[in-house]
Amino acid sequence: MGIQNFPAALQPIIQQGFLEREFQAALSSRLGYRAVADREEFAVGIGETLTKTRAGLKPSVTTPLAPATNTNLDNGLVPASFGVEQYTLTLNFYAATADLNMVTSRVGIASQFLLNAAVNGEQAARSLDELARNALFAAYFGGNTRVRTALGSAAPTLAVDDVRGFQSAFVNGVPTAVSAANPLAVMVGANSYLLVGVAVDGSNATTTPGGSSGTLTFSTDVSTTDGAQNATVTAATASAILRPNARTNTTQIVAGDQLDIATLLNAVATLRQNAVPEIDGAYNCYLDPQSARQLFNDQAFQRLFQGATSANAVYKRGLVNDFLGLRFVPTTEAYVTTHPTISGALVRRPIVCGQGALIEGDFAGMDTADVAPKDAIVSIVDNVAMVTREPIDRLQQIIAQSWYWIGGFCAPSDTTTSPTTIPTATNAAFKRAVMVEHIG
Repeated sequence: MGIQNFPAALQPIIQQGFLEREFQAALSSRLGYRAVADREEFAVGIGETLTKTRAGLKPSVTTPLAPATNTNLDNGLVPASFGVEQYTLTLNFYAATADLNMVTSRVGIASQFLLNAAVNGEQAARSLDELARNALFAAYFGGNTRVRTALGSAAPTLAVDDVRGFQSAFVNGVPTAVSAANPLAVMVGANSYLLVGVAVDGSNATTTPGGSSGTLTFSTDVSTTDGAQNATVTAATASAILRPNARTNTTQIVAGDQLDIATLLNAVATLRQNAVPEIDGAYNCYLDPQSARQLFNDQAFQRLFQGATSANAVYKRGLVNDFLGLRFVPTTEAYVTTHPTISGALVRRPIVCGQGALIEGDFAGMDTADVAPKDAIVSIVDNVAMVTREPIDRLQQIIAQSWYWIGGFCAPSDTTTSPTTIPTATNAAFKRAVMVEHIG
């Protein structure tokens, strides 16, 4: 598979490194979501799934030690340990390829060769960005849903639009299936119930991106008032989802509920009260161009830039800058879906992320000698492998240009960060990002 096996007309292109530079340029696509991930190397020889453990904090000590108890060998102290939590990172294999027939493409062999590399690079970049987006949103949709079918009479079982975030509760930091022995507190409508069972529908009827419709079973009957059509259902450990005008679920969003500065500032406040670290001095806000455009309609946004030296650049380019603790990252990969109840309306979903909101695990063995031999045309660019295979067909005319990536994404939880250790913290299991839903 070495260079010497390629046609002489093609060898100078490879030797000059044109192919690798073209692939690198394509991987620099401004997609966004993958950039928020902290990259970790997944070691060789430890299987396909890696469970990581994160140590928590111990509660503050604000009560002085009583002199009367400061006796004996323990000095009146009771040993206490810190909490831990676990999250799982799973490896998967992703790949794609394109063929180049040298005979049919001989008129423009060099340009076609480079074009295939560029297209492969763009495909790889977009694929990994969507994988990152899916993993991020899967965690931060969790614990937020609505009643899909209204109850005709009080009953313990409720059909909902999305069961993610309800299927497990954390026990000593380990996700454990919800059951009668391990219940989860859930707000249905205006009252709290104990969730003891979850079942996924055989035919998925969800309207939430990546969601799974199903049924929730509670330890007691849910009233017909709480179980009304489209009533809000929220787990005690639900991720934060903010909407303009304090709407509590997607169906309640109406015309006029556009993205505004107040909602984004609430997202920043939520991250800060959970002590989420910033990313190089600000939180990343990933949003599509229409979401960014709506900010220009917000009066608070307009007043913010009146007389400001940065206003000219903002309004000339029609783009928002970094301000108020936010770094705006436009992306065309954001989730945009049809409104579940309003015909012709769209729901857009910016997301504000802090450091550690996502973890990318890259398999360390992608470029080892037995996988990518020294005489093979295999280049690792941004942790993605680019492979160029010599012609091995009978006529030695068809070259294969491929890419592959071995790795995975996951959103780590922060259950050990609670009001006990950080007084302003929330009870959300996932705290490092805040999603915003608005009309589009």
